[in-house]
Amino acid sequence: MIELLYMVIVAEMALILTLIFKTPLRKLVIMSLDKIKRGRGPVMVKTVAMTVFVVLVFSLYSMAKIQNRTIEAGAVNPTDQVLMAKHMLEASLMGFLLFLSLMIDRLHHYIRELRLLRKTMEAAKKQNKGHEDGKNAEELTTLEQDMATLRGRIKKLESECETKTGDAKAAEAKVEALRKQSEGLLMEYDHLLEENQNLRNQLESIDQNLSQSDNKKSI
Repeated sequence: MIELLYMVIVAEMALILTLIFKTPLRKLVIMSLDKIKRGRGPVMVKTVAMTVFVVLVFSLYSMAKIQNRTIEAGAVNPTDQVLMAKHMLEASLMGFLLFLSLMIDRLHHYIRELRLLRKTMEAAKKQNKGHEDGKNAEELTTLEQDMATLRGRIKKLESECETKTGDAKAAEAKVEALRKQSEGLLMEYDHLLEENQNLRNQLESIDQNLSQSDNKKSI
C-alpha cells in the first residue's frame, strides 16, 4: 500500500507541475480533468477520497491504540514500534495525498475561472471596440455634416464679400467721378474769377479814360 501511495503522490505532484507551468500537456490535462468532473466522475472521486480519509482515520486510531498499549505495558514492544512507524508513514502519505488532491482541484478551478475571465474580458473588449467604432463613425458623420454646413457658410460669406467688394468699387468710382467733377468746377470757377478780374480791370481803365476826357473838355 505504501508503494501505491508513493506512486499516487508522485503522479499528483507531476499533475500539479503540469497545471502550474504552461506546457503542451497542460491543455490535455485540463480537458481530462473537465471530463472527470462531468457525469459520475465527481461521485467516484469523492468516494475514493472518503475511502482514503476513512483509512487515514483508522491509521490514526491504530496509532492511538498502540500508544495506549505501550503506556499500559510500561515497555516498548518492537512489533508495536514497527506498526507505529508503518501507520504513521501511511497516515502521513494519505494526508499528503488528500492535500495534493485538494490542490489539484483548486488549481483546476482557478485555471477555469481565469480562462472564463479572459474570455469575458476579450468579449467586453470587442464589444467596447465595436461600440467605440460605432461612436467614432457617428462622430465622423456629425463632423462631416458640420464641415458641409461650414462650407456652405463660407461660400455664402464669400458671395457676400464679393457683393460688398463690388459695391465698394462702385462707390469708389462714384467718389472718383465726383472728385473729378469738383476739380472741373473749381477750375471753371477760377477761370470765371480771372475773367471777372479782367473785366473789372477793363472797366476801371475805361472809367479812367472817361474821367481824363471829361477833364480835358472842361479846360
